[in-house]
Amino acid sequence: MLKKQNRLKSKKAFSATYKNNNVVKTNLIVLYAGKIKIDKNCPTRVGFVVSKKVHKRAVKRNKIKRLMRENIRLILKKDESVINEYQSLIFSATDGIVDKNYEEISKSILILLEKLANKNI
Repeated sequence: MLKKQNRLKSKKAFSATYKNNNVVKTNLIVLYAGKIKIDKNCPTRVGFVVSKKVHKRAVKRNKIKRLMRENIRLILKKDESVINEYQSLIFSATDGIVDKNYEEISKSILILLEKLANKNI
């Protein structure tokens, strides 16, 4: 589970991140990135979204969120510099993610983070 300081929870924070229009996509996940940090000491906040369009059962949607959350937790533990550049990140699942396993989701997240790093260079 993510630390409390790394969770993006408020509706206001989600909408501010969406308005920033910094988006990268794969066939499984869409990543919305917030503003670049000015103060490097504040933690990056991460949110996860899986809509009912992806799967109608809450059990499946929650499983997808848990898999994405665990991947991000491990990346934050390694202290990836790409994630720590932003104030907030939102990972939103697409239709293709329903039958994927942990490794495929992990590859997709790493590809997204690479795209995000290359986008800002």
